[in-house]
Parts: sequence; C-alpha cells; structure tokens
Amino acid sequence: MNNTEKVKEFGGWLQRYEHTSDVCQCDMTFSVYLPAEAETAKVPVLYYLSGLTCTDDNVRTKAGAQRYAAEHGLALVMPDTSPRGDNVADEADRYDLGKGAGFYVNATQAPWLPHYQMFDYINKELPDLIETNLPVTTDRSICGHSMGGHGAIISALKHPGRYRSVSAFAPIANPVNCAWGEGCFGAYLGDDHEQWKEWDSVCLLESGAECPPLLVDQGGGDNFLESQLSFPALEAVCKSKGIDATLRLQPDYDHSYHFIASFIGEHIAFHAKHLKG
Repeated sequence: MNNTEKVKEFGGWLQRYEHTSDVCQCDMTFSVYLPAEAETAKVPVLYYLSGLTCTDDNVRTKAGAQRYAAEHGLALVMPDTSPRGDNVADEADRYDLGKGAGFYVNATQAPWLPHYQMFDYINKELPDLIETNLPVTTDRSICGHSMGGHGAIISALKHPGRYRSVSAFAPIANPVNCAWGEGCFGAYLGDDHEQWKEWDSVCLLESGAECPPLLVDQGGGDNFLESQLSFPALEAVCKSKGIDATLRLQPDYDHSYHFIASFIGEHIAFHAKHLKG
C-alpha cells in the first residue's frame, strides 16, 4: 500500500492509497477515513461502493460521510468503481460500460475477464488488505449508491454472515430487467441470462438468499426511478420473503449526491447500531 494523501478531518484522517491488485491485475486506488479512535484501538468498518462514472473521490468530497463516521467511531473505506490503466479494456464512448462501470461482478467474457473482477476485489482482496494493514476489526457493513447500491446488496446476499448490515441509495435492484444491467451483464457475463440472476439483488432474494438488516432510500424525483432502478420489485420481494428491511421512498429527491448527503448520516447511524450493538 502506497499512501498518496493524508488530510486531517473531524479529529481523524482521510487517506488515499494505491496498490497493485492481484485480482484485477492492475493498480487500484481507494480512500479510507479513520476516526480518532483508530489512534488507540481497532474500529469497525463501513465499505461504501460508488455508482456509474464515479471514483473514490465522489463520496469523500460530496457526501459529508466522514463527519458521521467520526461521530460513530467507524472506519469508512471508499474503493474505486472499476479497474484502471492503459491496458484495461474500456468503451470510451460509453459511460455505462468499462472504466467507471465495473458493476461489481466477476467478468467471464473477453476482453473484460482479466481485469474486471470487482466482486472478488471488494469482498476478498481489499478487506484482507485493509484488515492486515490498518487498525480495523473484522466487523464489517456495506453501503452503496446506484450501481454501488447493487454491489452492496449482492455482496451481502452472496456472503451470508460477512456483513452486519447493508444499505443502499437508489440501488439498481433488478439489473436483469433494465438497460444498464442488460448492457453490462451481456458484456461482462455473456448471453446466459440464468447466470445473470446470480448477480441480481431481486433474483437472489427470490431464490431465498439470506439478508442482513437492510436500509434503502430511494428518491421520488429520481429520473432513473422507473426506467432503471426497480424499487417496486425490491419492495415486493422483501415483503414476500419477510426480509428485515426498511425501504423508504423520499419525495422529490433526485439521484445525485444532494440526495445522498441528506440521508448519509442516518445510514451511518444504522450501520453503527449493528456494528457496535
């Protein structure tokens, strides 16, 4: 881990690191906020997964999350959304495929397979790196926005017991049935739609996947609500399966970080309750 930035915030430190990823076969960047408590003891961790077109920089500069992480004594880990580098496959004329759009799956198709292994990176390699090198415990929760909300929920569903809680802002909840998901899944995973279901929150819940306590906020004024996000489908499956879920439709809020900043404090308090309870 190469520390490239260190900034004092709210009594703790916001840091950025680069490292060579064995899983993604390229150099990766992530940010970490460590609260003041981490100076003397290990602290639990909240992972935050960002959405399409983002890097680790979006959430750490726009959401105001570090203030709440400091209040609750949590480490906040903010990874990138995809592999990067000159040799990494990309679709330069598309924002929703390639760099910035890893979709948190493990690609099985060329030319994406060598680098686009974001699921294993987020759930195995990065936590191992964090827990080995930084003052954190193995108590983890996970959160995300849009594509990152999809990534957070499938991470919790596909790794029962790994995360104490999961939350999402405007998640792409049923990607097998929306243009964003169909475009990326077809490229990364191939033509077998049954395989796609293994990376879809609604499908995983329908098949009986175990889910930790779940909090979802969705903006009622979100331009992508009807076309991409499938909030009603997520509501329906949580209700039918008796999932411990709080799903809130917030009137008039859009898809932006204005929306996230309005509720990030409640999400971090939700995770702190489960990480420290």
